[in-house]
Amino acid sequence: MFRTLLLLAVLPCAACATIIEGTSQTIAVSTNPVGASCSFMRQGRPIGTVAMTPGSAKIDKTKYDITIECEKAGFTNSSYLNKSGVAGATFGNIIAGGLSGWAVDSAVGADNKYDSAVNITLVPAATAASPVITSAVVPNS
Repeated sequence: MFRTLLLLAVLPCAACATIIEGTSQTIAVSTNPVGASCSFMRQGRPIGTVAMTPGSAKIDKTKYDITIECEKAGFTNSSYLNKSGVAGATFGNIIAGGLSGWAVDSAVGADNKYDSAVNITLVPAATAASPVITSAVVPNS
């Protein structure tokens, strides 16, 4: 009977991170200069885009990192590796709900998180080398 009561008390907390943190996350991207287009890639597959910065994309959370690559005419492409980290509610879930709660959160990605605001600087593209002008000095004869 005690086990049943304990299970009923803990069960609502099993998957707390899923409830508190959710299974998706919005990532805001800003670039310097503004007006770049950015793509979000995970494991070599596109998972989101920002047509023009500043902007944001809603991403499903997983244990895998995301690469955000931005491009703008006249600038060199630049990227940012947004690493998947552990969501704060995961630790409370393990304490309150045990391994079963963590297993549920892990299965749906709720125990992961990414940097929610990303700033990327684009470097001006190198211009074609200017022609070298040489002058010849003709000695007086």
